[in-house]
Amino acid sequence: MTDLVNTIFSLMPSINKPQRVFMTGLLATLVVFHGRATFRNMSRYSDMSEKRFARWYRREFPFAQFNTELLLHSLGRSQENIAAIDASFMKKSGKKTEGLGWFYNGAQGASERGLETSLISAVNIKSHTAYSIDARQTIDTEGKTRTDLYADHAADMADELKRLEIQYLAADSFYSKYKFVNSVVNAGLHMVGKLRVDANLKWLYRGEYSGCGRPKQYEGKINFENDLSRFQYIGSYESNTEIYSAIAYSVSLKREVRVVLLRSSDSAVSTRAILFSTDKNLDALTLLSYYRARFQIEFLFRDAKQYTGLTHCQSRRSEAINNQVNASLTALNLLKIEDRDKKQTAEKTVISIASWKRRKSNQHLLSRVFERLGVNLKSIKVCNVYEELSDYGLIAS
Repeated sequence: MTDLVNTIFSLMPSINKPQRVFMTGLLATLVVFHGRATFRNMSRYSDMSEKRFARWYRREFPFAQFNTELLLHSLGRSQENIAAIDASFMKKSGKKTEGLGWFYNGAQGASERGLETSLISAVNIKSHTAYSIDARQTIDTEGKTRTDLYADHAADMADELKRLEIQYLAADSFYSKYKFVNSVVNAGLHMVGKLRVDANLKWLYRGEYSGCGRPKQYEGKINFENDLSRFQYIGSYESNTEIYSAIAYSVSLKREVRVVLLRSSDSAVSTRAILFSTDKNLDALTLLSYYRARFQIEFLFRDAKQYTGLTHCQSRRSEAINNQVNASLTALNLLKIEDRDKKQTAEKTVISIASWKRRKSNQHLLSRVFERLGVNLKSIKVCNVYEELSDYGLIAS
């Protein structure tokens, strides 16, 4: 892992040596610690002091650039990737923490007092795996709604996404608002999202111009209950869901969009879901696969919270919280890429972050023990023992 981090830093000449040394040590610590990733506890698993962690956490670091260079180096530009955006609730005790507010907690299905972080990730379609690009704490700003803050985040990351040749940003139904979609399109990206089941969509008028007055643009509201004759039937999905597609005008988004209607008749009452893309030429099945791939961002939140200390920052400063969140997600990226390199495959595989965390922790302890004993790690016999004990306690993946 350290060699890979040093390689990425060689592509970032603007990062000075002290920053490189600290970030290399921090990322290595986040994959071996046990307990909580507080400054004092991390100092127990590294050569850096508690005070040094606290001091460097106040300084900014270009995680978006680092992760982009990491993905370009490891994945390249030839593979198909999309971007995904979502926000996650983080519990935080104390009354003076910057950014503290009421945010929706999906685990509880209600708003709670705490922190929230917005994450933009890249999702590799072939391997069906998400990698973090940039996380940003949601801090309410006067004159801006939270939708504005998410839109600013997406617009700020557009250049990094374009470097990865990403054209589509996928998001759940919360982000299907005019302000957000318009900001994404103005940034040069296309949006893939979900509309309400009773979305106000209008058919485009395809008739001839009568020659009098303003040309007619629309031809009535789409009725999803009774009339699907004007939709193009694409086929069935998972045996019980029918797929229809059309180009329509969205009143709420104020633009023409490609609409994909998923209609299920598995029960007595049929259900439906309406997906959309601002790219009217996007294939319906491709649109569906992009929206399904969006869910991979949820595993980033889950694994980072469980294994790399996403929510463990003890500081009340927003700079420190952002550094902790981004470092946690970046460490997760490194583990996923190491898993990919070890298996030597770009196909979809099962990744056990628990096993990788155990493996890294075992190697950290073995290196310390062998170093104290003066054992030569270049010896073939020692290397074999090192590899064998590195996998001690791993679970099947």
